[in-house]
Amino acid sequence: MRHAELYSPAIGAAGNVLVFGHYGRPVLAFPAEGGSAGDWDSQGMVHAVGGLLDAGRCKLYCVDAFDSGDRGAYESWVIEQVVPFIHDDLGGPQDVLTTGISMGAYHAANFVLRRADLFPAAICLSGNYDFGITGEVAGFHGDHLDWIRSRATFLLVCGQGMWEDTTGALESTKRLAWLLGEKGIRHELDLWGHDVPHDWPSWRAQIAHHLPRFC
Repeated sequence: MRHAELYSPAIGAAGNVLVFGHYGRPVLAFPAEGGSAGDWDSQGMVHAVGGLLDAGRCKLYCVDAFDSGDRGAYESWVIEQVVPFIHDDLGGPQDVLTTGISMGAYHAANFVLRRADLFPAAICLSGNYDFGITGEVAGFHGDHLDWIRSRATFLLVCGQGMWEDTTGALESTKRLAWLLGEKGIRHELDLWGHDVPHDWPSWRAQIAHHLPRFC
């Protein structure tokens, strides 16, 4: 594991990046709301994909969340500080896969929609996308829609158990999948069972199941 602090002029503070793995496809991992770069490690998500990391199939870049601050400033930090750091670490530009859980799933999808040139695919676990993303997708048309269709891929994953309804994640995930389908944007909806709650054990199982398909 490697740790870096990247200062953001937009935020006025440094954010943390934890790097796991030695080679492979870069994966940018967002924590839940208010979470830290260490959450994916402390909650067992890194261990869940440890086989891929050891085999050099992917390299995981876990970042802090700044959800209490300005969302535009956070986007600026990721685009202007984190992405160049990843490219430098890899020895040159590469497409970056995004992933995240809960609010982190929102960020994973949002960055693909805004900068599919940098982030062509997202694995989104138990996200709520109604705070901007669903409305944005609904408004896509013309050349921009054609570009998104040519570039972006979304995997939307959600359980149907405890807290997936009260957090709004289940209905929001289904709604975003419907919108992406209506717009002809590549996506897959994977709903897990009614015994799969909105929690870390579920997300560990989901990321372990799906990430090998992308790396």
